[in-house]
Amino acid sequence: MKSLKGKRVLITSGPTWIAIDPMRVISNRASGELGHKLATKLHQAGAKVTLLQGQVNKRLDAKDIHVKEFSFYHELAALLKNELKKKYDVVIHNAAVSDYELKTPFKAKLGSHKKTLTLKLVATAKLITTIKRFAPKSFLVGFKLEDFKNTKQIITEVQKLISGSKCDLVVANTLKGGYKAYLVNPEKKILNISHSRSELTKKLIKTIRKLL
Repeated sequence: MKSLKGKRVLITSGPTWIAIDPMRVISNRASGELGHKLATKLHQAGAKVTLLQGQVNKRLDAKDIHVKEFSFYHELAALLKNELKKKYDVVIHNAAVSDYELKTPFKAKLGSHKKTLTLKLVATAKLITTIKRFAPKSFLVGFKLEDFKNTKQIITEVQKLISGSKCDLVVANTLKGGYKAYLVNPEKKILNISHSRSELTKKLIKTIRKLL
């Protein structure tokens, strides 16, 4: 099993915002908890960790972990592109990236007198599909959150993600019936199952050490 000492690791974590107007945003409920656990444990294992952190309630404030913050989807996209020039050994893309954005955000703050408001959303570009383009030698871990019905659906969805992003490993997780995470490789094999973020952190880092 390989040592992580001196390995450069980039982690994205937390939610991304999408602007409605200069004051209002669309976001999600991502806590950034898993990203914090991974950053802390990888640092303790000797890795040089950079964390790109969204707007979470509890921020990671660690002396020896390089933390860069973002709020909006396009801020994360720019940060990610810039960081990937630095030749990371491992990229863990755990941020809950917005799948949609307003086609045309409002330039001025909307008044509160409207009884109804229609927002037209369009799909955002999948940031994970750009990572291997900018950093083809990095070991890429992707995440897929769904209400999976069975293992067949897990494998199908993971293969779609791997096909578009060239991930070396995927965490397929679900909140249905309690937290559960499946670690899946490109050969369609479920390597292990975790029932908590702490358990996943240990198993994911152990697997990365084996495969690097």
